[in-house]
Amino acid sequence: MTTLVTGGSKCGKSSLAEHILEGFCGRKVYIATMQPFGEEALEAIERHKKMRCGNGFETVEKYSDIHEIPLFGECGVLLECVGNLCANEMFSESDICYPADKIVSGIKRLSDTAAELVIVTNQVGSDGIVYAEGTAEYIRLLGEVNRRIAELADNVIECVYGVPIVLKGEIPC
Repeated sequence: MTTLVTGGSKCGKSSLAEHILEGFCGRKVYIATMQPFGEEALEAIERHKKMRCGNGFETVEKYSDIHEIPLFGECGVLLECVGNLCANEMFSESDICYPADKIVSGIKRLSDTAAELVIVTNQVGSDGIVYAEGTAEYIRLLGEVNRRIAELADNVIECVYGVPIVLKGEIPC
């Protein structure tokens, strides 16, 4: 089963995603995509480590190329976050593949391999602000990736001020 959790900044996406996998009996893998650049990133990484401490997650730090992650057996996977992954792929030195195709194919592979896959992403681009070309391209790319993941996901949940709103499927327990 694949669940996409989306929403704005600091709206409870991570807590909901971890809650979905809370009762999973088996190996739990947390795929961390945030590169530790700068104080703000380090603080966010530390906050997320504290949140999942004691919840049985094995952390895999993978900033790009998620299709390379070796998964075996029945495992529960939490991918955090597609927004970071999208930026990492977009600005990587590799231009072999269109970033959206690369990300979505990696997610399909994870979905086919994991017993339960929970994906956290960010909702961006709805503020009506006109951004510089590079930022606008990132917003467009992330929007495309999110749409494509939502199409393949069994469940799509938007967090609004800590309240989960089911857009597709249901909230897995």
